Amino acid sequence: MAESGLNPTAAALLGLLHEGPMTGGQLMSSAQRRLGPYWSMTRSQVYRELPALAEAGFVKLGKPGARSSQPYSITPAGKRAFVRWLGEPSSREVLRSPLALRVAFGAHQSAAQLQAAYTEASEYHTAALAEAREQAKESKKNGDDFGSASLELAAAYHRAALAWLKNAPGK
Repeated sequence: MAESGLNPTAAALLGLLHEGPMTGGQLMSSAQRRLGPYWSMTRSQVYRELPALAEAGFVKLGKPGARSSQPYSITPAGKRAFVRWLGEPSSREVLRSPLALRVAFGAHQSAAQLQAAYTEASEYHTAALAEAREQAKESKKNGDDFGSASLELAAAYHRAALAWLKNAPGK
């Protein structure tokens, strides 16, 4: 972990908690809605990080609600840690593309297998591009220029993937 003591997932959770107290499920929904086009977070990551953040004093538990769900809220120490994290150098970005990995071993696949992978990827990137564009427009309309800019990066990624797919080997 970095100087702030936060990994990117923990920092994302603290950032989301600036909106107000949320349960683990609400955090997951908020992360998917706000960050999903460019940052993936799994339910297991969320539920692993929340107790660690509580133990560090960065979040506190609220009163249990329905079905024993407990809201978390960010503490002043959590806000300070988040601000420190924002000031730290970003870690190196890592591209993990299951499609690129398959294409790297394309010589070991049939043309039909590659074509199926390309079709599936094209459908995914087309839908994801439309969603990112729509979310970016909505963010812009709501005056969230920073959220909109992040979503535009996601849209650019999907446009680049679609452009690459047009000339993919074995097509």
